[in-house]
Amino acid sequence: MKLREFLKKRLWNNNSSLVQLLGLCPVLAMTTNAVNAIGLGITTTFVLTITNSIISILKYFIPKDIRIPIYMIIVSSTVTCIEMLLHAYQYSLYQSLGVFIPLIVTNCIIVGRADYIAYKSSFFVSFLDGISIGLGSTFAMFIIGSIREILGNGTFLFGSNKIFNILDHSFFFTFIDKNSTIILAILPPGGFLVLGFVIAFKNYLDLNKKKINCLKCFHSCKLK
Repeated sequence: MKLREFLKKRLWNNNSSLVQLLGLCPVLAMTTNAVNAIGLGITTTFVLTITNSIISILKYFIPKDIRIPIYMIIVSSTVTCIEMLLHAYQYSLYQSLGVFIPLIVTNCIIVGRADYIAYKSSFFVSFLDGISIGLGSTFAMFIIGSIREILGNGTFLFGSNKIFNILDHSFFFTFIDKNSTIILAILPPGGFLVLGFVIAFKNYLDLNKKKINCLKCFHSCKLK
């Protein structure tokens, strides 16, 4: 498989959040604003990439019958290290993400990719798979978080200083007046609604692209 197709499949065609619908609990809970979505997405990407790489390197030493408990030890150790780093260097982000950092251990995407890809593939493929699946999930969370933040709070990128220390806490954009916001967007039902609309829009784009490709094939065949 070509690198472009490999990445496209994981980032868009088979996106873990918009197509496979895996790990939706943190996706819905932490997308009340764009910054929290980016923070959790990047953290998950780091965990996916590191665990995929370690499991791929150690796959010949991991007995098949007890591979799942070993995955959990590797994943939980990685999550603990990243949690301690966030606590030390990005305390504001650490406080915002809260309990959802240790809950990454239970994210079915992590163990799923470990068993489906890392345990059977080379280090390079496992490494790229971790990055691309993580970035695909981050992209989905960022879109959902941006929509919910704009509709629910009227702002965009509020709290950017939690990720980028060089920014001031007053750095954010205001799109809607506070009195005109839709509170439902930042509540749990709003998360489901926005996720549904984003999935529908993605399916519309994919379907439209298929129609264009079919028309091109039809005209090329007609010319022949």
